[in-house]
Amino acid sequence: MTSSVLTQRDAPAASGTDKRTILLVFAGLLVAMLLGSLDQTIFSTALPTIVGELDGVDHMLWVTTAYMVAATIMMPIYGKLGDLIGRKGLFIAGLSIFLVGSVVGGLATDMTWLIIGRAIQGLGGGGLMIMSQAIIADVVPVRERSKYMGIMGAVFGLSAVIGPLLGGWFTEGIGWRWAFWINIPLGIVAIAFAAVFLRLPKHRASFRFDVWGTLTMAVAVTSIILVTSWGGNTYDWNSPQILWLIVAAVVAAGAFVIAEYRASDPLIPLSLFRSRNFVLATVAGLFIGVAMFGTLAYLPTYLQMVAGVGATVSGYLMLPMIAGLMISTIGTGAIASRTGKYKWMPIASMIVIAAGLVLMSTLTIDTALWIMLSYLFILGFGIGLGMQILVLIVQNSFSNSQVGTATASNNFFREIGASIGGALVGALFTSRLTDLLTDGLSGLGSAGASAGTDLNSLTPSVVNALPDAIRDVIVGAYNDALTPVFLMLVPMLVLGLVALLFIKEVPFRTTLDDDETDAEASADSPAAPAVEVSATDAPAAEEVPA
Repeated sequence: MTSSVLTQRDAPAASGTDKRTILLVFAGLLVAMLLGSLDQTIFSTALPTIVGELDGVDHMLWVTTAYMVAATIMMPIYGKLGDLIGRKGLFIAGLSIFLVGSVVGGLATDMTWLIIGRAIQGLGGGGLMIMSQAIIADVVPVRERSKYMGIMGAVFGLSAVIGPLLGGWFTEGIGWRWAFWINIPLGIVAIAFAAVFLRLPKHRASFRFDVWGTLTMAVAVTSIILVTSWGGNTYDWNSPQILWLIVAAVVAAGAFVIAEYRASDPLIPLSLFRSRNFVLATVAGLFIGVAMFGTLAYLPTYLQMVAGVGATVSGYLMLPMIAGLMISTIGTGAIASRTGKYKWMPIASMIVIAAGLVLMSTLTIDTALWIMLSYLFILGFGIGLGMQILVLIVQNSFSNSQVGTATASNNFFREIGASIGGALVGALFTSRLTDLLTDGLSGLGSAGASAGTDLNSLTPSVVNALPDAIRDVIVGAYNDALTPVFLMLVPMLVLGLVALLFIKEVPFRTTLDDDETDAEASADSPAAPAVEVSATDAPAAEEVPA
C-alpha cells in the first residue's frame, strides 16, 4: 500500500512562477541534460588513446557499456522515485553522483578504475535527462512546455555530434582526462541553479520499493545491451555467449512483467500501457531511436572510408543532420505552443525520416558531398519533427503525480530502441561488408588476397595508401554495404506512421491542474485512471494548499 501526501510548497505555486525564474531553472536543466547525453558519446573518439595509455585494449568496450547499462537501469528508478518523494533532492543527488563518477574516472590509473568511474557516472547520469524533462513538467503547463522541450531536444541532438568532437579535441590537446574534468564546473553550476531557483512541491511518501521489478529489469537491460554491444564484435551472433544472453533477456523481461503485475508499487506500472497515446507514442519514439542512433553509429565510418576524410572532419560533416534536427525540434515546439495542434508533427516526422533514408540509400561513391549533406539535413529535420513532441504526448496523458514515471518509461524504451538500432544496423552492415570485401578482393587475384588478409585492420589511412584498384574495391564495398541498410529501415517507419494515425489529439493542458488531466486522460483511455500512485487502490496524492 502506498500513501503519498504533497505538502506545502516551499515557494509560490508553480503556476505563478515568474518567467525569469523559469528561465534560470531551465538553464540549469539544459546543463544537466547536456552532461548526461554528452557522456554517451564523448569517449568514442578518445577510446583508442585511453586504452593504449591504460593498457586495456581488451576492456575497451566496457568504457561505454558500463555507462549505458547503469544509466538505462536507473531511468525508471529516477522517474518512479521522483513521483513519490519529490524531484529537487533527487535531481541534485543524481548530479552529485555523476560528479563523483567524473572524479573517479579523471583520476583513474588503470582500466578497472576507469570503468568503475563510468559506471558511477551512469548511476547519476541516468536521471539527468529524465529528471530535467519531469522537472520542467512541474513548473510549466504542457502547452507552454512544448517550447522548452523543443530546445531540450535540440541540446540532446547537438550532444550526439559535439561529444565525439570534444573527445577528439581533448585527446589531441589538453588530454583525455578533461572529458571527465569538464563535467565538474558544469555540474556545480547545474547544482547551484537547482538549489537556488528550483521550487517544487515537497512530498511525504511511504512505499514498498519494487525490488523484484528492479532486479529483473536490470538483468533484462544488461543482457540486451551486452547483446547489442558484443554481438558481431566480441562474439559471433550465433556464439553460445550471445545466445545465452538473448535467452536471459527474454526470461528476465517476462519475469519483469510478472513482477510489475504483482508489485504494490511497480517500477513501471502496467496501467501506463492502458493509455493508447502512451503506447503509440512510446512505440513511435522507439522507432525514431532506431533510425537516429543506427544512422549516427556508422555514418562517420562511412564518411571516412568513402569520402576519404579524417575522423574530426567526419564529425563536422554530421552537423547538417544536427542542424536539421535543431531547427525542426525548436520550430515544432513553438508551433505546438502557439496553435495547440501537434498530431501532424510525429506523422510528418515518420514520412520525412523515411524519405531521408530512401535518399541515403541512393548514395554512391560518386555522389557529390553537398548532396550527401543535404540528405543528412533532411534526415535530421525529420527526427526533430517528432522526437520531443512524442514525449509531450506522453506527459499530457498523465497527471503530475505520474509524469516522472511516464517520462522515464518513454525514455527507457527509446534507449532500448537506440541500442537495438545500433546493433541492427551494425549487424546488417558488417555482414554485407565482409561478403562484399571478400568477393571483391578475391577477384583481384594475389594482390587482392594479400590486401584482405586482415579485414579488421582496415583504417582510412591504410585504405588511402593502397593501390587504386584495391582502394576502389574497398570504398565501393563500404558504400554498397551500408546504403541498402537505410532502405531496410523504411518498413519500420511505415509501421510507426500507421500507429501514429491512431493517436488521439488531446489538447495540451494550459494549466498545471490535475483535474484537467483526469478528464483528458479518461478520453484517451476510459479503462485507466489518469492519476495512480501505485497498482493498488490507494488514494491519489493530495495537495495541501499553500
